[in-house]
Amino acid sequence: MTSGEAEVAMTARTRLISGPGVLLVWLYGVMVVGAVSRSAYQIATEFDHAPLAYSLSALAGIVYGFITYTLVRGGETARRAAQVCCAAELVGVLVVGTWTLVEPSAFPDATVWSDFGMGYLFIPVLLPVSALWWLRKAARSA
Repeated sequence: MTSGEAEVAMTARTRLISGPGVLLVWLYGVMVVGAVSRSAYQIATEFDHAPLAYSLSALAGIVYGFITYTLVRGGETARRAAQVCCAAELVGVLVVGTWTLVEPSAFPDATVWSDFGMGYLFIPVLLPVSALWWLRKAARSA
């Protein structure tokens, strides 16, 4: 690989973490720590109380971690993977958020996505929308 090709490859990879992408990586990183640490503690200490809620919080943490990784990795393949995960995340937030409002007894304890992320200042519902916008914009500028 020539130095010019290496520079083009590096530019393509870093494009996702420029501008608003930096904020997205930071926010997703915070959500990873919050969701994974909360669910790990709850699964380890009181899993029998609300297994569905704690499992969904762990799943959310894994999704956040993968999205963070793809944003940092950059490149077209990572951008597409991030888009799929962000869309799945948004669907999850909307389904779980609606489910917790319609049938609260199904969730004796809150998940990250309960009530559309109200316990996390609605970041879980705003973050995938923002990320999808940024990833679409990054695709157009590529």
